[in-house]
Amino acid sequence: MATSSNRSATLPKPRLLERLGLHRPELRAWAMYDWALSAVQTTVMVAVFPIFFIKVAGANIGETAANQQWATANSIAVAVVAILSPILGAVADYAAAKKSLLAAFMILGVAACMGMYFIGHGDIRLAFALFVLVAIAAAGSAVFYESLLPHIADESEVDRVSTAGYAIGYIGGGVLLALNLAWIQKPEWFGLPSGDGLSPTQATLPARLAMVSVAVWWVVFSIPLFRRVPEPPRALESDERAGENAVKMAFVRLGETFRELRGYKQAFLMLLAFLIYNDGISTIQKMAVAYGTELGIEQGALIGAILIVQFVGIPFTFLFGMLAGRIGAKRSVLLGLAVYGAISIIGYFMKTATHFFILAGLVGMVPGFPHHKSGEFFGFYSVFNKFAGIFGPLLFAVVIGSTGSSRNAILSVILFFAVGAFILSFVDVDEGERIARAAEADTHAESVARAAARA
Repeated sequence: MATSSNRSATLPKPRLLERLGLHRPELRAWAMYDWALSAVQTTVMVAVFPIFFIKVAGANIGETAANQQWATANSIAVAVVAILSPILGAVADYAAAKKSLLAAFMILGVAACMGMYFIGHGDIRLAFALFVLVAIAAAGSAVFYESLLPHIADESEVDRVSTAGYAIGYIGGGVLLALNLAWIQKPEWFGLPSGDGLSPTQATLPARLAMVSVAVWWVVFSIPLFRRVPEPPRALESDERAGENAVKMAFVRLGETFRELRGYKQAFLMLLAFLIYNDGISTIQKMAVAYGTELGIEQGALIGAILIVQFVGIPFTFLFGMLAGRIGAKRSVLLGLAVYGAISIIGYFMKTATHFFILAGLVGMVPGFPHHKSGEFFGFYSVFNKFAGIFGPLLFAVVIGSTGSSRNAILSVILFFAVGAFILSFVDVDEGERIARAAEADTHAESVARAAARA
């Protein structure tokens, strides 16, 4: 007679969780960190803090100048992350302390979020510095977070688990943003100061508490990862050049990656197009709320529109993937870029909250573009992705500085979509994928041969 434990061992795994890639506790724990980290993206980087930065921290310099400062802060943060990423990647590979390093970056980000509570009217430099720290900390922790996945999921599971984490993050960021919107719009519901005659400190309390809530959210929902995901062992150095420093080797590999692209013309064109158009997409996402604030659109409408993007984006991510399957990745990306071009034009003429909701709806409809995930091609994508987002906000800041108009700045972003689409039009996707698969097969064959030789 089978024991209870034997019967439970033979029960089929929950099919839904298995399809989602969340069928083991450590996989669910890993995915929950995306839930924790996405709150930084929605509340600090996209929705609440940009308004606070323009209206409160930038109160003494004017909203247009504050918008220019916001754009500059975003460019600096991405540039620092792009420089640090190879170093962090090397450390992640060769130090048996991925969770400790993730925790260190998380603590830095949490401390910076908590520090935002103390930003007052005119504290533009403090707000600038804290935002850059939060952005660097979030990106740094993400490097170590992503590096844990291959140690808990096999090759057949990685894509499913990663997609599940992305979806969970979308929901988690939206849930906290909805709570933030509730107490910002209706502070009396939460026992916060409300009504007329509030002091500046009282009036800004709900927004400052939103930053504190991000810090708490980040810590609380990271606990499953630290409890359930094991620390991977130190990577073996058998594939490294003897005696070389791992950080130095990270930059050597970066150079080698770009040199290897000479043999992948289609991949190079595709990734160059991606670098350019994704910079424009990132700029729209990061600058939209700050721009709307400068135009005088009420903060409840701005945050509410971002909530639309957050939740509309979930089904449209899958629909866009289905569209790519029907008409091809290249055509679907070109269609998405046309939509983003329209978004830039709408942004230039935008005057009301209704216009902003239309813009938000369009952004939610094109939440992300597909990219090839075979080994060599995806490796190149990972390198290029670190640099996307530097030049769009920088151009935004330069155009504001030279023309004195944020409208001209939002329209200038269309340049990234036009140039990216032009380069993409020359890409032979089928040829690029064929060469990438062949290179991946050759790499696998070499690995098998080396393993056989060692045996």
